[in-house]
Amino acid sequence: MQDQVQDRVPDDGPGSLSSALNGRLRAAIAAAGNWLPFDRFMAIALYEPGLGYYARDARQFGLLPSSGSDFVTAPELSPLFGRTLARQVHQALGTTGTREVWEFGAGSGALALQVLTALDEDAAADPAVYRIVELSAALRQRQQQTLAAFGERVRWLDALPVRIEGVVLGNEVLDAMPVQLLHFDGRDWLERGVGVQDGRLAWAERPTALRPPGEHRFLPGAVTEIHPQSEAFVRTLAGRLVRGAAFFIDYGFPEHEYYHPQRHGGTLMCHRGHRADTDPLVELGEKDITAHVNFSAVALAAQDAGLHVLGYTSQARFLINCGLPALMAAAHARAQVAAQPLVQEHEMGELFKVLGLAAGAPFEAMGFATGDRSHTL
Repeated sequence: MQDQVQDRVPDDGPGSLSSALNGRLRAAIAAAGNWLPFDRFMAIALYEPGLGYYARDARQFGLLPSSGSDFVTAPELSPLFGRTLARQVHQALGTTGTREVWEFGAGSGALALQVLTALDEDAAADPAVYRIVELSAALRQRQQQTLAAFGERVRWLDALPVRIEGVVLGNEVLDAMPVQLLHFDGRDWLERGVGVQDGRLAWAERPTALRPPGEHRFLPGAVTEIHPQSEAFVRTLAGRLVRGAAFFIDYGFPEHEYYHPQRHGGTLMCHRGHRADTDPLVELGEKDITAHVNFSAVALAAQDAGLHVLGYTSQARFLINCGLPALMAAAHARAQVAAQPLVQEHEMGELFKVLGLAAGAPFEAMGFATGDRSHTL
Protein backbone atom coordinates (compact mmCIF):
# COMPACT_ATOMS: atom_id res chain seq x y z
CA MET A 1 0.00 0.00 0.00
CA GLN A 2 1.38 3.39 -0.97
CA ASP A 3 2.27 5.64 1.96
CA GLN A 4 1.18 9.26 1.96
CA VAL A 5 4.15 11.29 3.21
CA GLN A 6 3.99 14.96 4.11
CA ASP A 7 5.53 17.73 6.23
CA ARG A 8 9.21 16.87 6.01
CA VAL A 9 11.17 17.63 9.15
CA PRO A 10 14.95 18.31 9.41
CA ASP A 11 17.20 15.94 11.34
CA ASP A 12 19.38 17.04 14.24
CA GLY A 13 23.14 17.33 14.02
CA PRO A 14 25.54 14.37 14.30
CA GLY A 15 27.22 13.34 17.53
CA SER A 16 24.33 14.20 19.83
CA LEU A 17 21.91 12.18 21.92
CA SER A 18 19.24 13.23 19.45
CA SER A 19 21.33 11.93 16.56
CA ALA A 20 21.81 8.55 18.26
CA LEU A 21 18.10 8.21 18.89
CA ASN A 22 17.46 9.31 15.33
CA GLY A 23 19.52 6.35 14.16
CA ARG A 24 17.61 3.96 16.38
CA LEU A 25 14.30 5.27 15.05
CA ARG A 26 15.46 5.06 11.46
CA ALA A 27 16.33 1.41 12.01
CA ALA A 28 12.88 0.76 13.43
CA ILE A 29 11.24 2.61 10.54
CA ALA A 30 13.23 0.62 7.99
CA ALA A 31 12.35 -2.66 9.71
CA ALA A 32 8.68 -1.67 9.59
CA GLY A 33 8.72 -1.00 5.83
CA ASN A 34 9.21 2.78 6.06
CA TRP A 35 6.09 3.34 8.11
CA LEU A 36 6.21 3.26 11.90
CA PRO A 37 2.94 3.78 13.83
CA PHE A 38 3.14 6.87 16.00
CA ASP A 39 2.61 4.97 19.24
CA ARG A 40 5.71 2.91 18.47
CA PHE A 41 7.64 6.06 17.55
CA MET A 42 6.54 7.72 20.80
CA ALA A 43 7.55 4.69 22.87
CA ILE A 44 11.08 4.68 21.42
CA ALA A 45 11.45 8.47 21.67
CA LEU A 46 10.48 8.45 25.34
CA TYR A 47 11.66 5.10 26.70
CA GLU A 48 14.45 3.64 24.55
CA PRO A 49 17.11 2.53 27.10
CA GLY A 50 19.88 5.12 27.41
CA LEU A 51 18.46 7.31 24.64
CA GLY A 52 14.77 8.03 25.21
CA TYR A 53 13.62 11.17 26.96
CA TYR A 54 12.78 9.42 30.23
CA ALA A 55 15.67 6.96 29.99
CA ARG A 56 18.47 9.54 29.73
CA ASP A 57 20.49 10.94 32.61
CA ALA A 58 19.02 14.45 32.60
CA ARG A 59 16.60 16.52 34.63
CA GLN A 60 13.03 16.68 33.32
CA PHE A 61 11.17 18.17 36.30
CA GLY A 62 11.70 21.59 37.86
CA LEU A 63 10.29 25.02 38.52
CA LEU A 64 12.30 27.07 36.02
CA PRO A 65 14.28 26.55 32.79
CA SER A 66 17.41 27.69 34.67
CA SER A 67 17.30 24.38 36.56
CA GLY A 68 17.77 22.53 33.27
CA SER A 69 14.24 21.17 33.50
CA ASP A 70 11.56 21.05 30.82
CA PHE A 71 8.30 21.27 32.78
CA VAL A 72 6.95 21.43 36.30
CA THR A 73 4.63 18.92 37.94
CA ALA A 74 2.49 19.57 41.00
CA PRO A 75 4.87 17.97 43.55
CA GLU A 76 7.74 20.18 42.33
CA LEU A 77 5.47 23.21 42.39
CA SER A 78 4.46 22.83 46.04
CA PRO A 79 5.01 20.21 48.76
CA LEU A 80 1.44 20.93 49.86
CA PHE A 81 0.25 18.91 46.87
CA GLY A 82 1.59 15.64 48.25
CA ARG A 83 0.70 16.52 51.82
CA THR A 84 -2.91 17.09 50.76
CA LEU A 85 -3.04 13.95 48.63
CA ALA A 86 -1.73 12.03 51.65
CA ARG A 87 -5.01 12.74 53.44
CA GLN A 88 -6.90 10.87 50.71
CA VAL A 89 -4.31 8.10 50.81
CA HIS A 90 -4.68 7.80 54.57
CA GLN A 91 -8.46 7.54 54.32
CA ALA A 92 -8.26 4.97 51.52
CA LEU A 93 -5.71 2.83 53.38
CA GLY A 94 -7.92 2.78 56.45
CA THR A 95 -11.13 2.12 54.56
CA THR A 96 -9.70 -0.71 52.47
CA GLY A 97 -7.71 -2.24 55.33
CA THR A 98 -4.41 -2.04 53.47
CA ARG A 99 -1.03 -0.45 54.25
CA GLU A 100 0.89 -0.29 50.98
CA VAL A 101 1.09 2.70 48.66
CA TRP A 102 1.97 2.00 45.04
CA GLU A 103 3.13 4.80 42.75
CA PHE A 104 3.57 4.40 39.01
CA GLY A 105 6.13 6.62 37.30
CA ALA A 106 7.35 8.45 40.41
CA GLY A 107 9.33 11.11 38.52
CA SER A 108 11.86 12.81 40.78
CA GLY A 109 10.47 11.08 43.88
CA ALA A 110 9.05 14.35 45.20
CA LEU A 111 5.48 13.05 45.52
CA ALA A 112 6.58 9.91 47.37
CA LEU A 113 8.63 12.06 49.77
CA GLN A 114 5.68 14.35 50.47
CA VAL A 115 3.15 11.53 50.93
CA LEU A 116 5.41 9.45 53.19
CA THR A 117 6.37 12.45 55.30
CA ALA A 118 2.73 13.43 55.77
CA LEU A 119 1.66 9.88 56.64
CA ASP A 120 4.44 9.62 59.20
CA GLU A 121 3.28 12.83 60.87
CA ASP A 122 -0.12 11.24 61.53
CA ALA A 123 0.27 9.45 64.84
CA ALA A 124 -2.85 7.39 64.16
CA ALA A 125 -1.50 5.98 60.90
CA ASP A 126 0.48 2.77 60.64
CA PRO A 127 3.83 3.24 58.88
CA ALA A 128 3.05 2.82 55.20
CA VAL A 129 5.15 0.72 52.85
CA TYR A 130 5.81 2.48 49.55
CA ARG A 131 6.26 0.62 46.28
CA ILE A 132 7.39 2.39 43.10
CA VAL A 133 6.98 0.85 39.65
CA GLU A 134 9.57 2.66 37.52
CA LEU A 135 10.80 1.71 34.04
CA SER A 136 13.55 4.34 33.84
CA ALA A 137 16.86 3.39 35.48
CA ALA A 138 17.92 7.04 35.51
CA LEU A 139 14.75 8.17 37.30
CA ARG A 140 14.94 5.25 39.70
CA GLN A 141 18.42 6.34 40.78
CA ARG A 142 17.17 9.88 41.38
CA GLN A 143 14.22 8.58 43.40
CA GLN A 144 16.51 6.41 45.53
CA GLN A 145 18.57 9.45 46.45
CA THR A 146 15.46 11.48 47.30
CA LEU A 147 13.94 8.72 49.44
CA ALA A 148 17.09 7.30 51.04
CA ALA A 149 15.97 8.31 54.54
CA PHE A 150 13.03 5.89 54.38
CA GLY A 151 15.28 2.88 53.90
CA GLU A 152 13.59 -0.46 53.25
CA ARG A 153 10.11 1.06 53.48
CA VAL A 154 10.52 2.11 49.83
CA ARG A 155 11.10 -0.57 47.21
CA TRP A 156 11.29 -0.45 43.44
CA LEU A 157 9.90 -2.73 40.75
CA ASP A 158 10.26 -2.52 36.98
CA ALA A 159 7.00 -4.32 36.19
CA LEU A 160 3.51 -4.78 37.58
CA PRO A 161 3.34 -7.40 40.33
CA VAL A 162 0.85 -10.23 40.10
CA ARG A 163 -1.09 -8.99 43.13
CA ILE A 164 -1.58 -5.51 44.62
CA GLU A 165 -3.29 -4.66 47.89
CA GLY A 166 -3.11 -0.97 48.70
CA VAL A 167 -3.56 2.51 47.31
CA VAL A 168 -2.24 3.21 43.82
CA LEU A 169 -1.12 6.69 42.76
CA GLY A 170 -0.44 7.92 39.24
CA ASN A 171 0.43 11.60 38.84
CA GLU A 172 0.96 12.55 35.19
CA VAL A 173 1.44 8.93 34.18
CA LEU A 174 -1.39 8.28 31.73
CA ASP A 175 -0.48 11.29 29.55
CA ALA A 176 2.98 9.84 28.92
CA MET A 177 1.65 6.54 27.55
CA PRO A 178 2.02 6.26 23.75
CA VAL A 179 -1.02 7.17 21.66
CA GLN A 180 -2.11 6.43 18.12
CA LEU A 181 -2.77 9.40 15.81
CA LEU A 182 -5.76 9.52 13.47
CA HIS A 183 -6.45 12.02 10.68
CA PHE A 184 -9.87 12.56 9.07
CA ASP A 185 -9.57 13.91 5.52
CA GLY A 186 -13.29 14.61 5.18
CA ARG A 187 -14.17 11.19 3.85
CA ASP A 188 -11.75 8.58 5.22
CA TRP A 189 -9.75 7.98 8.38
CA LEU A 190 -5.98 7.67 8.10
CA GLU A 191 -3.52 6.56 10.75
CA ARG A 192 -0.56 8.88 11.05
CA GLY A 193 2.87 7.37 11.49
CA VAL A 194 6.49 8.28 10.76
CA GLY A 195 8.56 7.45 7.70
CA VAL A 196 11.70 8.68 5.96
CA GLN A 197 11.52 10.85 2.85
CA ASP A 198 14.56 12.32 1.09
CA GLY A 199 16.69 11.21 4.02
CA ARG A 200 14.58 12.95 6.65
CA LEU A 201 11.98 11.89 9.19
CA ALA A 202 8.52 12.84 7.98
CA TRP A 203 4.88 12.28 8.78
CA ALA A 204 3.32 9.43 6.82
CA GLU A 205 -0.28 8.23 6.68
CA ARG A 206 -2.15 5.07 5.76
CA PRO A 207 -5.85 4.19 5.52
CA THR A 208 -7.08 2.52 8.69
CA ALA A 209 -10.11 0.85 10.21
CA LEU A 210 -9.36 2.56 13.55
CA ARG A 211 -11.84 5.17 14.76
CA PRO A 212 -12.17 7.45 17.77
CA PRO A 213 -14.64 6.06 20.35
CA GLY A 214 -18.27 7.14 20.37
CA GLU A 215 -20.24 9.12 17.84
CA HIS A 216 -18.69 12.55 17.30
CA ARG A 217 -18.57 15.02 14.45
CA PHE A 218 -15.12 15.62 12.98
CA LEU A 219 -14.31 18.38 10.54
CA PRO A 220 -12.20 17.65 7.45
CA GLY A 221 -8.53 17.88 8.37
CA ALA A 222 -9.09 16.94 12.03
CA VAL A 223 -6.28 15.12 13.82
CA THR A 224 -6.89 13.34 17.11
CA GLU A 225 -5.61 10.57 19.34
CA ILE A 226 -6.83 7.23 20.63
CA HIS A 227 -5.36 5.64 23.76
CA PRO A 228 -5.24 1.84 23.59
CA GLN A 229 -2.13 1.63 25.79
CA SER A 230 -3.52 3.61 28.72
CA GLU A 231 -6.77 1.67 28.54
CA ALA A 232 -4.85 -1.62 28.47
CA PHE A 233 -2.79 -0.47 31.45
CA VAL A 234 -5.92 0.23 33.50
CA ARG A 235 -7.41 -3.12 32.56
CA THR A 236 -4.20 -4.86 33.61
CA LEU A 237 -4.12 -2.91 36.86
CA ALA A 238 -7.71 -3.95 37.54
CA GLY A 239 -6.67 -7.58 37.23
CA ARG A 240 -3.86 -7.12 39.77
CA LEU A 241 -5.54 -4.77 42.29
CA VAL A 242 -7.39 -7.28 44.44
CA ARG A 243 -8.09 -4.87 47.31
CA GLY A 244 -7.62 -1.13 47.55
CA ALA A 245 -8.05 2.03 45.51
CA ALA A 246 -6.34 3.99 42.74
CA PHE A 247 -6.13 7.73 42.08
CA PHE A 248 -4.97 9.14 38.75
CA ILE A 249 -4.17 12.84 38.45
CA ASP A 250 -3.58 14.20 34.97
CA TYR A 251 -4.59 16.77 32.40
CA GLY A 252 -7.45 15.68 30.22
CA PHE A 253 -11.15 15.71 29.47
CA PRO A 254 -14.23 13.50 29.38
CA GLU A 255 -14.88 12.04 25.94
CA HIS A 256 -17.45 14.61 24.76
CA GLU A 257 -14.93 17.39 25.41
CA TYR A 258 -11.93 15.47 24.12
CA TYR A 259 -13.49 14.92 20.71
CA HIS A 260 -15.25 18.25 20.46
CA PRO A 261 -15.16 19.68 16.88
CA GLN A 262 -13.28 22.75 18.10
CA ARG A 263 -10.40 20.53 19.25
CA HIS A 264 -9.66 19.66 15.62
CA GLY A 265 -5.88 19.58 16.03
CA GLY A 266 -5.83 17.00 18.80
CA THR A 267 -3.89 17.35 22.05
CA LEU A 268 -0.40 16.08 21.17
CA MET A 269 2.22 18.35 22.70
CA CYS A 270 5.96 18.47 23.35
CA HIS A 271 7.80 20.24 26.18
CA ARG A 272 11.38 21.45 26.42
CA GLY A 273 12.83 24.22 28.54
CA HIS A 274 9.32 25.08 29.82
CA ARG A 275 8.21 25.83 26.27
CA ALA A 276 5.58 23.87 24.38
CA ASP A 277 5.48 22.90 20.70
CA THR A 278 3.63 20.40 18.53
CA ASP A 279 6.51 18.82 16.59
CA PRO A 280 7.72 15.49 18.04
CA LEU A 281 9.98 14.70 15.07
CA VAL A 282 12.79 17.07 16.07
CA GLU A 283 15.05 17.27 19.15
CA LEU A 284 14.57 13.55 19.57
CA GLY A 285 15.05 12.36 23.14
CA GLU A 286 15.51 15.91 24.36
CA LYS A 287 11.87 16.83 24.92
CA ASP A 288 8.74 15.30 26.35
CA ILE A 289 5.93 14.03 24.12
CA THR A 290 2.49 13.88 25.66
CA ALA A 291 -1.24 13.79 24.98
CA HIS A 292 -4.21 14.66 27.17
CA VAL A 293 -6.14 11.84 28.83
CA ASN A 294 -9.57 10.68 27.71
CA PHE A 295 -10.92 10.06 31.21
CA SER A 296 -14.15 8.54 29.90
CA ALA A 297 -12.20 5.79 28.15
CA VAL A 298 -10.05 5.14 31.23
CA ALA A 299 -13.09 4.96 33.52
CA LEU A 300 -14.95 2.65 31.14
CA ALA A 301 -11.94 0.34 30.81
CA ALA A 302 -11.67 0.21 34.59
CA GLN A 303 -15.37 -0.55 35.04
CA ASP A 304 -15.37 -3.22 32.36
CA ALA A 305 -12.45 -4.86 34.19
CA GLY A 306 -14.29 -4.89 37.52
CA LEU A 307 -13.27 -1.68 39.30
CA HIS A 308 -15.69 0.87 40.75
CA VAL A 309 -15.46 4.58 39.95
CA LEU A 310 -15.19 6.45 43.24
CA GLY A 311 -15.34 9.86 41.61
CA TYR A 312 -14.05 12.25 38.99
CA THR A 313 -13.45 15.93 39.51
CA SER A 314 -11.06 18.80 38.91
CA GLN A 315 -7.74 18.88 40.73
CA ALA A 316 -8.81 22.09 42.46
CA ARG A 317 -12.02 20.58 43.87
CA PHE A 318 -10.21 17.37 44.88
CA LEU A 319 -7.49 19.23 46.80
CA ILE A 320 -9.99 21.56 48.45
CA ASN A 321 -12.06 18.56 49.55
CA CYS A 322 -8.92 16.98 51.01
CA GLY A 323 -8.10 20.03 53.10
CA LEU A 324 -5.64 22.13 51.10
CA PRO A 325 -7.10 25.47 52.31
CA ALA A 326 -6.28 24.61 55.94
CA LEU A 327 -2.75 23.53 55.03
CA MET A 328 -2.23 26.74 53.07
CA ALA A 329 -3.54 28.85 55.95
CA ALA A 330 -0.96 27.27 58.26
CA ALA A 331 1.91 27.79 55.80
CA HIS A 332 4.10 30.84 55.40
CA ALA A 333 3.29 33.42 52.72
CA ARG A 334 5.77 32.14 50.14
CA ALA A 335 4.39 28.59 50.42
CA GLN A 336 0.86 29.92 50.03
CA VAL A 337 1.80 31.70 46.82
CA ALA A 338 3.58 28.62 45.45
CA ALA A 339 0.50 26.48 46.06
CA GLN A 340 -1.97 28.80 44.34
CA PRO A 341 -1.46 27.34 40.80
CA LEU A 342 -2.59 23.96 42.14
CA VAL A 343 -6.15 25.27 42.39
CA GLN A 344 -6.27 28.30 40.10
CA GLU A 345 -8.61 27.72 37.18
CA HIS A 346 -6.22 29.14 34.57
CA GLU A 347 -3.35 27.01 35.93
CA MET A 348 -3.58 23.38 37.08
CA GLY A 349 -6.84 23.68 38.98
CA GLU A 350 -9.23 23.05 36.10
CA LEU A 351 -7.14 21.48 33.36
CA PHE A 352 -5.98 18.69 35.68
CA LYS A 353 -8.55 16.12 36.78
CA VAL A 354 -8.60 13.32 39.34
CA LEU A 355 -10.17 9.91 38.76
CA GLY A 356 -10.69 7.58 41.71
CA LEU A 357 -11.17 3.83 41.38
CA ALA A 358 -11.71 1.03 43.89
CA ALA A 359 -11.27 -2.73 43.98
CA GLY A 360 -13.78 -4.36 46.29
CA ALA A 361 -16.51 -2.36 47.96
CA PRO A 362 -16.72 1.30 46.88
CA PHE A 363 -16.52 3.99 49.57
CA GLU A 364 -17.07 7.72 49.97
CA ALA A 365 -13.66 9.09 49.07
CA MET A 366 -13.11 12.50 50.65
CA GLY A 367 -11.62 13.96 47.47
CA PHE A 368 -14.99 13.72 45.72
CA ALA A 369 -17.18 14.83 48.63
CA THR A 370 -18.35 17.87 46.65
CA GLY A 371 -18.08 18.71 42.96
CA ASP A 372 -18.03 15.12 41.70
CA ARG A 373 -18.32 15.08 37.89
CA SER A 374 -18.65 11.34 37.35
CA HIS A 375 -21.89 11.98 35.51
CA THR A 376 -19.93 13.74 32.73
CA LEU A 377 -17.80 10.72 31.90
